[in-house]
Amino acid sequence: MTTRTRIELGRRADLGADCANCFGLCCVALAFTKSADFPFDKPAGDPCTNLDEYDGCRIHPQLRERGFKGCTVFDCFGAGQKVSRQTFAGRSWRDDAATREAMFSTFPLVRRLHELLWYLDEAITLVEREREPDGAPAGAGAGTPDPTPWVAAFEHVRHLADGTPDELAGLDVDAEYDAARPLLVQASEVARASVPAPPRRSKGKGLALEPGSDLMGAALAGADLRGRTLRGSIAIAADLRGANLDRCDLLGVDLRDADLAGADLSGAIYLTQMQVNSARGDAATRLPDGFARPTHWADGR
Repeated sequence: MTTRTRIELGRRADLGADCANCFGLCCVALAFTKSADFPFDKPAGDPCTNLDEYDGCRIHPQLRERGFKGCTVFDCFGAGQKVSRQTFAGRSWRDDAATREAMFSTFPLVRRLHELLWYLDEAITLVEREREPDGAPAGAGAGTPDPTPWVAAFEHVRHLADGTPDELAGLDVDAEYDAARPLLVQASEVARASVPAPPRRSKGKGLALEPGSDLMGAALAGADLRGRTLRGSIAIAADLRGANLDRCDLLGVDLRDADLAGADLSGAIYLTQMQVNSARGDAATRLPDGFARPTHWADGR
């Protein structure tokens, strides 16, 4: 039976997937490789065999059981409906070859821009949270910056994402990420300033809990990770049961198969639904407001 879904992520519904208003772009435009996440190879541009004529998934409720774990993890950050309904004004890739080619080239670009919008939106919130309601810096954080640069960066990227297919094709999306990175880092520093500095670890003792760390399979159950910066770390299959990740910077952290049972991620910085979907958790895992608790957590897969 075909299933169409709507997933609202975080604070901005336009940055969450609305599959009912998309032409199944993630099921066609993107490639996947036979692995633990997919049962066979699919080249970019070829429709998945499970996509029906109405752009719905025939096996949506059984994706994991049928070997399509990767589908349950993926998040387009709202790029699917944006490209389908706005960029191409409702024209489908099924309509003609020219639309097909242009749409499949555009979708990955808009997805990356929307992901950057997600991070910038989070950065704006982080900075604004440290200021009093009247806009004045909070007493304990007199150096809290004005959020205007972050808002300007968000609007700049939003304008780019609203471009025509030709305009989008000419973008250097990597350069846009490079330009935004200092603002993302600064917002993280602002948010973590009120958290006590984590203790220094002696060289050669314990895990390195810093940006770019190798935390694959790390034993971090019950760890106090408040205010840490794990940006860009690899934490595949890490044991984070019961860990406190309040104001822990998780930008780009690979959490595939990490055990988050009972962990507190309600105040984690730059956490995405895709990271949550890729991990394992339970009913006691605390997530930020607006995040969806993955259905596969119920059976531990």
